[in-house]
Amino acid sequence: MSQGKNVIIFGATSGIGRGLVLFFAKDGYQIAATGRRKDMLESLRKEAPNQIAVYENDVNLLRETEQVFRKIVETFKTIDVIVHCSGIGDENPALDWPTEQNTLQTNVIAAAHIYGLAFKLFRKQQFGHLAAISSIASLRGNRHAPAYFASKAFQVNYLESLYLKTKEIKSGNVYITDIRPGFVNTKMALGNEIFWLTPLPKAVRQIYAAIGQKRRKVYISHRWAWIALALKVVPARLIRIFK
Repeated sequence: MSQGKNVIIFGATSGIGRGLVLFFAKDGYQIAATGRRKDMLESLRKEAPNQIAVYENDVNLLRETEQVFRKIVETFKTIDVIVHCSGIGDENPALDWPTEQNTLQTNVIAAAHIYGLAFKLFRKQQFGHLAAISSIASLRGNRHAPAYFASKAFQVNYLESLYLKTKEIKSGNVYITDIRPGFVNTKMALGNEIFWLTPLPKAVRQIYAAIGQKRRKVYISHRWAWIALALKVVPARLIRIFK
């Protein structure tokens, strides 16, 4: 499997991850698709059985995730792209701790673990591209989903730190892409009244293009970049008045 280009996608069973698997397959990549739901993985594999290998895995099981990662690398020999799509988000205005803890475990601990595995591999290879789905939620706090918004801010800062660390790699061929969706029509969209909901096919298409262009960061859909500019300067006292 070492011939051609190889990609690992964490969180490939549905939504953005599944859509990206199909884009990579269409472009001739060999793909290692991971996720918790075996039936969904098998259904995905049937889309391109000669290109898609599936690995059942829960990213919150850190030791298992590292074992799966090493197995994939051993099989594929080299990895060109790693895409991290695994994540959860729940509205939790009551601050129920198990909900907060689960969000932080998945979006902070498990995410940082995968980012680190990817970066260390690429540093060893002297090439590679880590692309990760964070969120526009990273820019500010939110009273309805504190852990989710805070976890996305963590991801953005960790990815920026890894970008800065790429300057230590002599080849100059390691890239980091921070993908910041607004609301996308998946089960991850929080709330009932959703502003500027992006259709999933459009979001996947724009994300795949951004990865191909090795963008440093990108908002999905692109018009969310204007919202991002506003969010960076609006005082918290004004944000507080909105539902």
